[in-house]
Amino acid sequence: MSIQPKNELPGSPSWTPSSLSISIVTYATDTSILAGTIESLAKAVGHARATGFLGEVALAIVDNGPGSGVDAFLTDQIHRLWPYGLESVRHSFNTGFGAGHNKALRMVQATYHLILNPDVVLAEDAISNAIGYMAQHPSVGCITPYACWPGGGRQYLCKEYPSVFTLFLRGFAPKAIARRFAGRLAGYELRDVTGDAHVDDILIASGCFMFCLRRALDETGGFSDRFFLYFEDFDLCLRLVKTWRIAYVPSVRIVHLGGRASLKGLRHIYMFIRSAVVFFRTHGWRFF
Repeated sequence: MSIQPKNELPGSPSWTPSSLSISIVTYATDTSILAGTIESLAKAVGHARATGFLGEVALAIVDNGPGSGVDAFLTDQIHRLWPYGLESVRHSFNTGFGAGHNKALRMVQATYHLILNPDVVLAEDAISNAIGYMAQHPSVGCITPYACWPGGGRQYLCKEYPSVFTLFLRGFAPKAIARRFAGRLAGYELRDVTGDAHVDDILIASGCFMFCLRRALDETGGFSDRFFLYFEDFDLCLRLVKTWRIAYVPSVRIVHLGGRASLKGLRHIYMFIRSAVVFFRTHGWRFF
């Protein structure tokens, strides 16, 4: 499918509504939270279609288990919340975050693709604003949004290249120690950079919401199968920015439940450290 040329917007004679695919990968997901995500997504899609930004839409859900909760949700609830195209697949084992999204990418095809966590609530105009920005900035291959915690506090999704020490401070250090390096952590999260204006040269963005040009994803090759969980989004971004730009667009707004690896138990800490080693071996070590 063709990419819309710069400055073509709804209302211009040559504009054709874009198509969008969305992928959500679930694992032990609270279906009440997933329902909130789907409901907000449907409202954002409806807004984009009503304003002429968007045409065809398809959602792909890849369930990595365990249990049958998502199966029941797909059977009993989703059709009341999601009136658009739907594809789903259930794996008998956990294939991991990146592999799940790669599977979804093979199931759906569109001009734009949204990589979305099952714990994200979109603002009603989020998709309209993302498509509008992409249409005017053809060198941008991925948009990252303005994000908040459920309580309203700001969540910073953009990052500079990490160091081992910074990752330790951010994920595992006691609060008293982390506070001593508040400036360093703020710099890592680009707090002074990602405010109320868009930024077109972001290096790394969170995988919880990545609004991508499908062509850019295809050229990048999608997620690497070397990462089971954690850092697959960092790796994807660093490969993507070799050819495309990642933009922080504050008019695209979400609420993200989120969660730190250190609060999820020893298995998640192990996976975090393992993926960090793979990341640094691939892209270069930075210790401090």
